[in-house]
Amino acid sequence: MDKSKTKKTESFASIFGDDYSASPPDKKEGAIELKLEQLVPFQNHPFKLYEGERFNEMIESIKNYGVIVPIVVRKKGLKYEILSGHNRANAAKEAGLETIPTVIKEGLTEEEAILIVTETNLMQRSFTDLVHSERATVIATRHNAMKNQGVRTDLLNEIERLSKASSGLISTSRPMGEKLKSDENLAKEFGVSPRNVSRYLRIYKLKDPLKQLVDEGKIAMRAGVDLSYLSAENQEMIEAIVSEDTFKVDMKKASIIRNYEEEGKLNWKTAKSIITGEALRDPNKQKLVKIQPKIISKYFSPSQEIKTIEKIIEKALEMYFQKQQESINLCEEEEGDEIGG
Repeated sequence: MDKSKTKKTESFASIFGDDYSASPPDKKEGAIELKLEQLVPFQNHPFKLYEGERFNEMIESIKNYGVIVPIVVRKKGLKYEILSGHNRANAAKEAGLETIPTVIKEGLTEEEAILIVTETNLMQRSFTDLVHSERATVIATRHNAMKNQGVRTDLLNEIERLSKASSGLISTSRPMGEKLKSDENLAKEFGVSPRNVSRYLRIYKLKDPLKQLVDEGKIAMRAGVDLSYLSAENQEMIEAIVSEDTFKVDMKKASIIRNYEEEGKLNWKTAKSIITGEALRDPNKQKLVKIQPKIISKYFSPSQEIKTIEKIIEKALEMYFQKQQESINLCEEEEGDEIGG
């Protein structure tokens, strides 16, 4: 094998330097100052950014102490794409800084880049605090790493070590070597069932607008699983219909939609009739009739039991329809006499 063609594997520590030491170093080894205007966020960044009190606290901290932990970026055209440090970069701008300490990484694959984005975000928050789309990203990214353990497994192990050493952060993760064994261990790590691991892997395949609707509760999570099998075009159509009148999609509707696509019958008209519930209505279903309280009080006393009232109403209806039938029969007899005469 030509060693010159072998990709050099760097440890995650070399990416982050001493970011997670208990006491900040005076010198940020390997970091350079980049202008904030040169930075762009990670494309389709899958995690919600800080806001409110938490974000304001970060701004105040940066005003007082500066940005201690360098952000991590990679070159993206004429700009630098942030892999780790979106909140720090945003807070630095609000704090009035023009530059920020940065570690630039080169030669990362897309899988390695999203791995850095995902794992560093997971260090800062509990898995249970994440919305469905964020959980799906975490599980799918880790699942991909499990399938290809030869790709930067040293990064995974170093992330685990650094997350435990991180000041003020408590890692709930198991050793990375264990978690790479099977989906069952992945499920145990995040406190979900193996079946839910499979569901989150399907949610990850949804188009971003539909993921947003799952997060908002307009599409049930298990309904999202069925919708993930739709073509990209039909997913966009479903999102447009749901957003049009803020309809909701439950498991039953999603299952029918999926079946319609498989049968080649899914279009705007059929999809909307399913989502609005029109296609689910039984034309033969008896409508529920309610008797107004003022009618009940007109003919019955408050002391009468409901069963007694029901029997009286039933008897009255029998007498009514019996008289109706007698009237019809009488009319038919009179018409017959006229014809015969």
